[in-house]
Amino acid sequence: MIEIFGHTANGEAVRRITLQGGGLTAKVMTWGAALQDLRLENHLPPLTLGFPDFESYPAHSPYFGQTPGRHANRIAKGRFSLDGIDYQLELNERGVTHLHGGSAGTGKRVWTIDQHGENFAVFSIVDPDGQSGYPGTMKIEARYELRPGGCLAITYTSVTDRPTLANIAHHSYFNLDGSDDILDHELMMAAYHYLPVDEDQIPTGEIATVAGTDFDFREMRPVRRVDAEGQQVAYDHNFCLSRERGPVRTVALARSLRSGVAMELRTGEAGVQFYTGFKISPSVPGLSGKTYGAHAGFCLETQSWPDSPNHEGFAGAVLRPGEKLVQHTEHVFIRD
Repeated sequence: MIEIFGHTANGEAVRRITLQGGGLTAKVMTWGAALQDLRLENHLPPLTLGFPDFESYPAHSPYFGQTPGRHANRIAKGRFSLDGIDYQLELNERGVTHLHGGSAGTGKRVWTIDQHGENFAVFSIVDPDGQSGYPGTMKIEARYELRPGGCLAITYTSVTDRPTLANIAHHSYFNLDGSDDILDHELMMAAYHYLPVDEDQIPTGEIATVAGTDFDFREMRPVRRVDAEGQQVAYDHNFCLSRERGPVRTVALARSLRSGVAMELRTGEAGVQFYTGFKISPSVPGLSGKTYGAHAGFCLETQSWPDSPNHEGFAGAVLRPGEKLVQHTEHVFIRD
């Protein structure tokens, strides 16, 4: 089912499509190709954070369910060099860094519905040459599909007419039991290294071992972890799955003992940004009818490593003419 969900400030219609399959119901809208709502059969609370109306998204959404690009995550000082040419991107984060493709990135524009059926929908958008400072015109497709066994599969396919950066990601905030925060959720990740960051949340260049640190999720444990100063660890870091893209495999498992719902994460991407939503603070109610606070949801954003053009040895994000970038991730929901 397709319906008008709202209108942008310039009057452009935002459509929402409802998908069903595999025990899941998903609502995806054309603004930001965003997953607006996700439900699991026989589980009352929504699995993701969002708003019940469109107008709250442009004003209050910290990328709830959106598709940031053309380069998700951060690029230091918005600068990179490619094939000997220096580029300056928009500095849309505190005037210091480039984040999620800029203030008018793909997560904040209206996409087109190209195809749809009962359990799938394909969206597309053209990111023009010079958008936020990026070279080349890039076309991106986003396919949402609900598969048997509680599987939400998301595939991004990108092509370009000039060498550019391409790193598309899915930015849902998950909550598996409807609690006010997700700190008692448990998480396991197949990552032996992570990227430490500076005060601007830019990777320092070090590829650090997780062993003996608060970043060790190689065995299932609660997200709740107090640091030396008695504060909850502020997780917003890239966990290194591999040096380059590879086959789709299981890379993480999150679960709530309270609800018995678990989410298995499968991807072919080289990194996953784990963010515990400590900055969440919208002033309007969310899907649950209550206002979300800090740690209301967690993100597991599968992608290339952040700031990769500026660090030798980081899993990169360069896309060239004639190539097709396919980024595939599956979220599989299981209930005891």
